Amino acid sequence: MIRVAIADDQPLLRATLSLLVGTAPDMVAVGEAGTGDQIVELAARTGPDVVLMDVRMPYMDGLAATRSIRADPALSEVSVIILTTFDQDEYVYEALRAGASGFLLKDIPPADLLAAIRVVASGEALLAPTVTRRLIAEFTHRAAADALTARELTAVTGREREVLTLIARGLTNPQIAAHLSLSVSTVKTHVRRLLSKLDVHDRAQLVIVAYETGLVTAVKKSR
Repeated sequence: MIRVAIADDQPLLRATLSLLVGTAPDMVAVGEAGTGDQIVELAARTGPDVVLMDVRMPYMDGLAATRSIRADPALSEVSVIILTTFDQDEYVYEALRAGASGFLLKDIPPADLLAAIRVVASGEALLAPTVTRRLIAEFTHRAAADALTARELTAVTGREREVLTLIARGLTNPQIAAHLSLSVSTVKTHVRRLLSKLDVHDRAQLVIVAYETGLVTAVKKSR
């Protein structure tokens, strides 16, 4: 069973999301929270697989709560999906930098939300190439001063750099395998090694590393 915790400052929406999760035969809602500090406490107490995280909440917003969860070694297996009504690029980029595995708008169809939870629970990230790559490319130059440097890619092999580049371009494991003439299992091995060497949580974080280190650069389109 996929254990899901829900954070939102609107009680009706929290209840609706809990009911939706309860309709899935492979999921269970382990609790609800109305503030960022409450969801951090709830995650520590219940150890969910996935947290549905609102951005704007009192006392501690969803981005700060995500950072707190990701900073706790005991919660290293918890994945966060940012769920918001705000379709602003900055939120997406900051959510990914905070450690979120995905970013969805609250008008997403119920079936798609359940599918997204399954994707993230399986260890993947919600990386829509038409959205995420553009956003990261646009906002990488705003990265904080503690961003990774190119020198920190020295432990990454040439083949791993190729895989990292293709991940940043939005390719899936099967697509990367076809592009590099490798087996899917070999690509998965390279991805696991990249996650370990770069000390990041999932593919969303790998995309950020690829842009912030300059391995992949944004291509500006004329308007």
